[in-house]
Amino acid sequence: MKTALITGASRGIGAAVARELGRDHRILVGATTQEGAQAVVDTLADAAPFVVDLTDPAALAEATADIDRLDVLVHSAGVAPHVSVEGADPEQWRQSFGINVFAVAELTRLLLPALRTARGTVVAINSGSGHHSGAGNAIYSGTKFALRAFTDALREEELGRLRVTSVHPGRVDTDMQRKLQADMGNHEYDGSRYLRPESIAAAVRLAVDATADATVQEISVRPSGLGDARG
Repeated sequence: MKTALITGASRGIGAAVARELGRDHRILVGATTQEGAQAVVDTLADAAPFVVDLTDPAALAEATADIDRLDVLVHSAGVAPHVSVEGADPEQWRQSFGINVFAVAELTRLLLPALRTARGTVVAINSGSGHHSGAGNAIYSGTKFALRAFTDALREEELGRLRVTSVHPGRVDTDMQRKLQADMGNHEYDGSRYLRPESIAAAVRLAVDATADATVQEISVRPSGLGDARG
């Protein structure tokens, strides 16, 4: 059975991706706490926790040391601060880039040999903010622009050895989105207006299941405006 490692898999998009790929992959459930990882592990047929502080290079090196083959790596962990340029302090910039960019780069670097062995696929959950920015979005968009630069470079560097996909969702109905909307002053949150996490998991599935001759380089997913089809 193929193996997929998914960061940020304890909730939201990451958990949805874990459920989707868990149908035919062994899942390493990335999370910051054992409890968070185990709650998802217990719902899957073949899974194990991958609990590590993604911003700690030494901990990452230790956590990945025994992974010698990996078919899929999905970067879903991240933070989404909403703060003005004037209101942002250096620590907010450092923390956001640390999780959204630097951790992605280091985890990928450590796992390149395992991914090459499997001729695997790297999927980065980016954002529409990876293509445009706006008021209050300098930090978040900055990290997502940087993440897009990283995946574009990685794709070219690893051509013929592995595949790299960047997924750019619009607004998704997750805990992160609820917090973001609250920070923006939206106190009448309506998740039915947004994408379901499962819709982004389906986009990841498309990239993973592409035939060997093809790379799905970038997928943009936006709410259709057709209403909530969850019922």
